[in-house]
Amino acid sequence: MRIGWYINRLRSMEPAEMLHRLGEQRRRIASRRRDGGWQRYASPRLHPVLRGLRDAVLAATPAQRQAIAAAAQKTLGGEFSALGRTWPRRDPVRLFPPELWRLDPVTGRLWPGAEAHAFDIDFRHGGGRGDVKYVWEINRLHQLPPLAAHLLLAGDDQSRRAIEAAIDSWHSANPPFRGVGWASGIEVGVRAISLIVTMDLVGDRLAAATRQQVGEMLAASAYWLPRFPSRFSSANNHLVAELAGEYLIGLALGAAPDAARGALLAEARKQILADGAGAEQTPTYAAFTAELILLCAAAARQAGTPFASSVEARLAAFANFVAWLPPAAGFGDNDEGRVLTLGDEPDYVRSVAAAIHSFLQMPGNAAEADDFRALAFGTPSEPAPASRGLQTFTQGGLSVWRGEMNGRSIDLTFDHGPLGYLSIAAHGHADALSLTLCIDGEPVLVDPGTWLYGSGGVWRDWFRSTPAHNTLNIEGKSQSIIAGMFNWSHKAVARLVESEPGTHWKLRARHDGYKSRFGVVHQRTVTHQADGIVVTDQLLGGRSVAEVVFQLAAGLGTDRDENTVTVLRDDEPLIAMRFPDAAVDIRAGGDAPGQGGWVSPRFGVRQPAERIAWRGEVGEDGILIHLAAIPPPLR
Repeated sequence: MRIGWYINRLRSMEPAEMLHRLGEQRRRIASRRRDGGWQRYASPRLHPVLRGLRDAVLAATPAQRQAIAAAAQKTLGGEFSALGRTWPRRDPVRLFPPELWRLDPVTGRLWPGAEAHAFDIDFRHGGGRGDVKYVWEINRLHQLPPLAAHLLLAGDDQSRRAIEAAIDSWHSANPPFRGVGWASGIEVGVRAISLIVTMDLVGDRLAAATRQQVGEMLAASAYWLPRFPSRFSSANNHLVAELAGEYLIGLALGAAPDAARGALLAEARKQILADGAGAEQTPTYAAFTAELILLCAAAARQAGTPFASSVEARLAAFANFVAWLPPAAGFGDNDEGRVLTLGDEPDYVRSVAAAIHSFLQMPGNAAEADDFRALAFGTPSEPAPASRGLQTFTQGGLSVWRGEMNGRSIDLTFDHGPLGYLSIAAHGHADALSLTLCIDGEPVLVDPGTWLYGSGGVWRDWFRSTPAHNTLNIEGKSQSIIAGMFNWSHKAVARLVESEPGTHWKLRARHDGYKSRFGVVHQRTVTHQADGIVVTDQLLGGRSVAEVVFQLAAGLGTDRDENTVTVLRDDEPLIAMRFPDAAVDIRAGGDAPGQGGWVSPRFGVRQPAERIAWRGEVGEDGILIHLAAIPPPLR
């Protein structure tokens, strides 16, 4: 598996990247010999970075204070939950034992620690230890800012002791640059931000030894980040997190981080497209990228050196893009990455959009009353008008319709964008020409989700595959060919070929993913008519037996009458789907991928859900599927 991964990765590299990787390997070898030990990273005097954050926390609303206290008490009680898992509860007397930073909460096994150099740890093929995402998550130290906020608000000495214990434990268990906590630059950058926020809030209340440890951790991170950056095919959200960490660390250390600032501004324009969509083809990764840039923009403004207006324009475009997304919209990967957080967040993407609207003093929809992120950025001063009608995001490759049908509120998306970002399209899914549908604000036809990364196995492939999405597949094959957990050997190219606005709008798009293997191009036309929505699938250039899939959200049921399937929620009919004939199969769950429908509502969670699949021959004449919302019952 390891050899295959390297081969597929090399196939995605251009000569310049290969030379870069060789140089990187030389630096790694040198680092093993000379870069270890905290004594090399003297603690400087730390400077405030987010200068207004302390006053903002002191002005927290009652709901925010309550949410902060609840998050702090959870940590003080020895609890930690993330990515759909809860870690074994710890004794409040010994909250941060050294093995905590290496523990996989699923397998119970420990990842390598101080005995191993970070680059000697094979975190991609963990050898049964588990999914490295879990152990990295607790190493991001997201627990510290809520404890710091609680200490600031309540003067809680227990929170102060917990912060000092956590920093001392991490510092002792993870010397530079040893252990899995140093193995990826994104983790170094996000962890540094957690430390900076904590120090900005309560640094003056912490022991001198703790402040020295934080300074050493930031100094080591400042050395590490520019030395081993994510470049070329890896230069996605990882690079943004690294640059954000490098920039904010520079401000904290009293330096002028001009190189990191310039590179960060360039990445903002690359990874948030002009229409606001994320280049990685996933709203949650776009939100993570936007939050990192926003935090740096706030620090730059407070330092008197605001970011260029072009970067603020990209942030505003992203917030506008989010305003069009349906509730709980998702496509592509989602590993629940956050920058400022109290823990579980049901609508992270909208929270980031609200923070952007507030920071830029634009109308927008406020986030939840207990949103921790709003403390740093505030809430929009006035609501934005509701987005209605048909909107196409050309660069991002997504069309959205928000309207009414038979007394029901409808949110529909049509994906005609690229597979993903850069040569490996790491976080994209093979979902070209896929649809999602919400009725009355609740998901009905959904993207299946992510499931797991490193430990996902064949299920990781299934959740990324075309047969798991609401589009057409041929012989159960994906449009784009999977070549590893974050790589593809062949990428389908999709494009929008026709768009007719108006009451009875029409969208038509096609992709070439099956051209080389089956000699056909899949074309899908979505039309809004007086009696519903008509989906027409064609295979241009030939005929083939194909499958057209509609994956339902978990908890929904179906009632079938020959070629018509009615979707129900709690016995209430929501939508009728009429197929060309009765060749329809409806299944949920199964022991192996493809036996039935599955959805992953969050990372690490998998639920059976009904998958409606029509199977038959498709050619240039096409097949039609009619979707009609059913009027709600009289109340």
